[in-house]
Amino acid sequence: MQEPSISSPQKLWGHPKGLYYLFFAELWERFSFYGMRALLTLYMVEEVFVALAEKDTVSAIIYSSYGSLVYASPIIGGRLADQLLGYRRSIMLGGILMALGHFVLAIPDNKMAFFIALSFIIAGNGFFKPNISTFVGKLYPDGDTRKDNGFTIFHMGINIGAMSPIICGWLAGIYGRHYGFALAGFGMLLGLWVFYRGIQQGVFQDKGLPPYPEKLEETFWGIKRKVWVPILSFVSVPGIAYLLSSYSYIFGGTSPLGEMTLVNVLFILLLVTILVYLIYEMSKVDWVQRKKLIVVILLTFFMTLFWGFHELSGSVLTLFAKRNVNLGIWNAEQTNFFNPFFVFLLALPAAGLWSFLDKRGLNPRTPFKYVLGLVLLGLGFYVLFLSRGAADASGMVPLFYLVIMYMFISMGELCLYPIGLSKVTDLSPAKIVSFMMGVWFLSSAFAFQIVGIVGKQLAIDEITQGGGEAGGMETLALYTDGFEQITYVIFVGALLALILSPLIRNWMREVH
Repeated sequence: MQEPSISSPQKLWGHPKGLYYLFFAELWERFSFYGMRALLTLYMVEEVFVALAEKDTVSAIIYSSYGSLVYASPIIGGRLADQLLGYRRSIMLGGILMALGHFVLAIPDNKMAFFIALSFIIAGNGFFKPNISTFVGKLYPDGDTRKDNGFTIFHMGINIGAMSPIICGWLAGIYGRHYGFALAGFGMLLGLWVFYRGIQQGVFQDKGLPPYPEKLEETFWGIKRKVWVPILSFVSVPGIAYLLSSYSYIFGGTSPLGEMTLVNVLFILLLVTILVYLIYEMSKVDWVQRKKLIVVILLTFFMTLFWGFHELSGSVLTLFAKRNVNLGIWNAEQTNFFNPFFVFLLALPAAGLWSFLDKRGLNPRTPFKYVLGLVLLGLGFYVLFLSRGAADASGMVPLFYLVIMYMFISMGELCLYPIGLSKVTDLSPAKIVSFMMGVWFLSSAFAFQIVGIVGKQLAIDEITQGGGEAGGMETLALYTDGFEQITYVIFVGALLALILSPLIRNWMREVH
């Protein structure tokens, strides 16, 4: 069969045909990732660490470490794709590693398998996640006005796939969580199959190939580089597993650093390194360039704050749903479905609203959208605080409150996330734009450090150690008091963003 010409790529509905193969590959990858995440915290609390007195605390630490490492790994995977593997090899390798992780996670009653499984997913995500998104952009020529719409279509696939908790949670509720994990693994394999079919049919043209094919054939110790990468990826798994399993504090609460695990220390060192490097870069540029970097840093900070509380959905909010929400026909794992559902439902109306306001000169500037996003997030947690007033005698609140909370935080997400990447690209100096994109993605990794802090504060270990049960008025009081404090913290962050908004707006106007 003759290959399609590079000058006339195959099209479908006005876009490169390869977009739709990437759409379905990412859809099934997100299906697997979010389906597994919905089950993870309750799996740790009720099965893996059920015998531990501090199972809530341990689960919060591991969930935080896992999330941080998952979102940090793309820095390495993206670099290897740019310099050696290309997007196609990276995506295939990442998908295989993630599928292995999901299937190993389906092995019951084995802590070693549990940590190895999470490590495979972390390593695989590093290769898959950054490169499939970048691949979408490479399908379009520079300046192609269809690119924005192409990314909109692609992100619809992300949100459709992210609704998988409703299926994986249902399967886990009937047959057990191991079946839910296995289904996530099959979802990942299906995504890989779709992507491989696209390669076979030539829909990607010459895109996504290794940048320097000759480098792949170079040997080191008699083994080609293209073989070394998967070997080292597998070798890294035990090291990652060690980091995840090091949930004991290496610094106690009486130390200047407080209660710190090994992963906490690593991310503090990473943060210090990034800040030192940014200060160094700012010292070498003029004041206009310096303003650009300061704006990017501020936007990234507020984004980290937002994700730090948003990502409680997979941990604290799932536990709250299990213990203190009258779920009716739902189970706690399935409540993770509400966020992507609302994002999918409201994405087009939100885009239409911004367009409507823009035509009338009323479209809020980027810093005010950040303020609005944080306010909506805070309102979501305040709704959960108010739910205590509707609790029954056994401390169970109506599902309605949880649904409304997810609607608010989804609306907040739509205010922040779509504009973040474009502003980082626009404002970062050309020579470090890739580095700043890496810092932007790392904001999610640092956000999971916040998730860990909150998760430990809201652990109910003291209640269960005293012979009590998870649930009831005592647990409800602990959670809702925590949601009230979270609301205050978020509103303080929103107030800070509001105070800085005129400065950020003026500096953004100057650099444009």
